[in-house]
Amino acid sequence: MAREKRRRYLISVVAEMFDVHPQTLRTYEREGLIRPARSQGNTRLYSDEDVSRIELILRLTKELGVNLAGVEVILNMRERMERMRREMAETFETMLRTVEEELRQRQRQGPGLVPVGRRGLSRRVPIQEEPARKA
Repeated sequence: MAREKRRRYLISVVAEMFDVHPQTLRTYEREGLIRPARSQGNTRLYSDEDVSRIELILRLTKELGVNLAGVEVILNMRERMERMRREMAETFETMLRTVEEELRQRQRQGPGLVPVGRRGLSRRVPIQEEPARKA
């Protein structure tokens, strides 16, 4: 199976792209804000994803004045939110499949519920009512 080729950038190229010193990128890595891949010769290789993340870090620090500790909190929260969004989407898809399957099963069994005005759905078999109380 052919491996998909992704663009990778050297530290000097990324530093030039954002007009920052390569040491800035090394600091971001040391702080755990980015995790570039490494070549066999241990050269840092930045992916498009890394470049986008660096762009966000620089926007937060330069334009909004957020320190690196704040950037770490923001990035962690973004990752948690994305993970939660994916989990919710998966849960919704599972629930949708379950409801669709249940509806198909009920359609095969024939009508079991009938609409009853504002109350919604009711069973065809009436529930035994309690005898009226004497006043």
